[in-house]
Amino acid sequence: MPPNADISRLRNRFNNPIDDAIDDGANTDEATFPVKSIKQLKGNEIAIEGVVYDLNGFVHPGGDSIKIFGGNEVTAQYKMMHPHHTARNLEKMKRIGRVSDYKTEYVFDSEFSREMKKEVFKIVRRGREFGTPGYFFRAFFYIGLLAFLQFIWVSKGSSIPLAIILGVSQAWIGLNVQHDANHGAASRRAWINDLLGFGADFIGGDKWTWMEQHHTHHAYCNHNEKDPDSFSAEPFVLFNSYPAGHPVRRAYHKLQGFYFLPLLGTYWLSSVFNPQIMDLRQRGALGVGIVMENDWIKSRRKYAVALRLFYIYCNIIAPLRFHDPLTALSHTLLMGFTSSWTLAVLFSLSHNFENSDRDPTESYRKTGKQVCWYKAQVETSSTYGGRVAGYLTGGLNFQIEHHLFPRMSSAWYPYIAPTVRRVCEKHGVKYSYYPTIVSNLISTIKYMHGAGWGTTIVNNPYMGDN
Repeated sequence: MPPNADISRLRNRFNNPIDDAIDDGANTDEATFPVKSIKQLKGNEIAIEGVVYDLNGFVHPGGDSIKIFGGNEVTAQYKMMHPHHTARNLEKMKRIGRVSDYKTEYVFDSEFSREMKKEVFKIVRRGREFGTPGYFFRAFFYIGLLAFLQFIWVSKGSSIPLAIILGVSQAWIGLNVQHDANHGAASRRAWINDLLGFGADFIGGDKWTWMEQHHTHHAYCNHNEKDPDSFSAEPFVLFNSYPAGHPVRRAYHKLQGFYFLPLLGTYWLSSVFNPQIMDLRQRGALGVGIVMENDWIKSRRKYAVALRLFYIYCNIIAPLRFHDPLTALSHTLLMGFTSSWTLAVLFSLSHNFENSDRDPTESYRKTGKQVCWYKAQVETSSTYGGRVAGYLTGGLNFQIEHHLFPRMSSAWYPYIAPTVRRVCEKHGVKYSYYPTIVSNLISTIKYMHGAGWGTTIVNNPYMGDN
């Protein structure tokens, strides 16, 4: 089926999405549907385009991970993960009501989005967007490398060179393995994604809290209120470019252009010892309104804690068997800093650069006109380098392509990037490309300096226009 199939129905649905979604294939008499607010959703319920669906008994082809968002309005999350969406997809779930307070700032069906999907899916046919043999070769290489280095660390003791190599290896798992898997992009088989997704737990993170935050970030990239990544480092670092005099600002933010990179090295510590592992309520997602109290999440808590304790033993306690406490601790901290710095620096480049759109829904608040979600994803992200950078970063150097198609394996991004750029140029959508990671990093540092001062740097040669 072509990616723009059923376009007339899609376009019409956005005129009155609640009524159309219920009228089209509803499995319950509309007159009997209860009406509630979004805050009244139960843990087994989700709302999409104003319609409430019951997740109980629903066997999702992508696995049970969708139950993470039970109790929430998930229109944006649903749309971003289902680019082939038609009304028939939603007929598989049981409609049980509607919400009275649904509204959206985004439009998901636009001329730009239709052409983008049409052209991209000429390259990557439906059903083939998952991991390629090359992806799995790369993934299992990184898994094997981590297992080998971890075995040495636990059985023979730590050292400075091993700490650095192990830290980089853990970062590669985060970039190349768990990221695709927890997006449901590694394989069409849900159990493979679930299994590889546990890579997050073997590098000091947690797959479930990662999905809570990261999928919310994708749905609302750089949103002034709903993107948890935009606020994750506050009050120490400001990723948002607040105006001068904003109450969030502190005097030390004027120096963040100098200290934010070293500070990113503490990411490992904040992850490994974060108490949110106990309740699996990711605080960034919680802060932007995501509800995480459903029974499915609660049932995963004991597994998350067990995996965290296993990680702490292997990486923090085991070296104490071979070294004095100070030496063991220094090796562990070096490993953690290396892993943190590799991951966090690469992620910081993605949406924090000169000319990035830091408030994609501003025009909606001023005019009431919905914003094209696909356009917002492009103009809040950057792409740098090419295939070599992609092999090392798990394709996350192609952030524009990744945010447009988050459930497509990163292995495909180098192939679709020229087409994405061409369609953006045709529709006047700004595509920020940097030829090297260094040029993107320079732009990020300048942006962070300007964000710290509440100013915009002009005449910057590294603005992603190359």
